[in-house]
Amino acid sequence: MPRILLAQITIIPTLLVSACVTLAPGADQVRITKNTSDVSACKALGNIQVPRDDQGLVDGAAAQNQFRNQAVGLGSNVALVTEGFVSIPVAGIGYRCP
Repeated sequence: MPRILLAQITIIPTLLVSACVTLAPGADQVRITKNTSDVSACKALGNIQVPRDDQGLVDGAAAQNQFRNQAVGLGSNVALVTEGFVSIPVAGIGYRCP
């Protein structure tokens, strides 16, 4: 079997499974921001860190869902991205805002 075909058979299903991170209840309501003024009147609840692979990379397709799930797990309704982008957050802080 050619190596390219073998690699595709191995890698493609892995990518499809890893991209499917289900949102926890309420996670779709978490607002993600990079603007610190959005959380200036809020209470910090804890740090958020998206899991990384062996090379230190995050799964870009699943990062936002993982970030939201961790935020809602802290009781947050707003999450400030401190590392990464709003579309692909890597680390941040969960806040409870009025």
